[in-house]
Amino acid sequence: MEFAEVVRKRRMVRHFKPDPIDPAVVTRMLDLARRVPSAGYTQGQSFVVVTDPDMRRAVGKLCGEDEYVARFGHRWISEAPVQVIPCVSEAAYHARYQEPDKLRPDGTEIEWPVPFWFMDIGMSVMTLLLAVVDEGLAAGYAGIPETAALRDLLGIPPEVTPVGVIPIGYPAPDVPSPSLKRGRKPLEEVVHWERW
Repeated sequence: MEFAEVVRKRRMVRHFKPDPIDPAVVTRMLDLARRVPSAGYTQGQSFVVVTDPDMRRAVGKLCGEDEYVARFGHRWISEAPVQVIPCVSEAAYHARYQEPDKLRPDGTEIEWPVPFWFMDIGMSVMTLLLAVVDEGLAAGYAGIPETAALRDLLGIPPEVTPVGVIPIGYPAPDVPSPSLKRGRKPLEEVVHWERW
């Protein structure tokens, strides 16, 4: 599939078929997700893959799936055969920027203008979402209201932050999100040449 087609086909999907996904396909997608730019080549990103049905239900519960069911009538986080929890370690970036080639001339760590660890994991997430489409699959994204409980459930170390859950599966017939009625902003509204 051509890159532009992959980008245009990407959607947030909230209905999945129960069909399993070959672990080799999951591995292939995650290999692409780790091949993104990384500040100082820190590579502080990591991923937890959940396929066990009981664990998927537990993850869904911690992501507020019961509330979603009450509002919209169906499960989507736990019904996907694969969940990927992208994680990042801020500590890894601070450690990397204490190394000689990254210290400032006065021997101090840079002042981070933005938290690049979140930029880097965001690039990994987007790359994963595009890889999902390229494999003929679909994905959604959910936040984690109960981060501490999810960390405990999955054994995620305290210095590592899970940033969401990406349910992945074969798409089932889905109802378009009411948010789509807003439409995509015109290009000229979001692109500013030379100055804002």
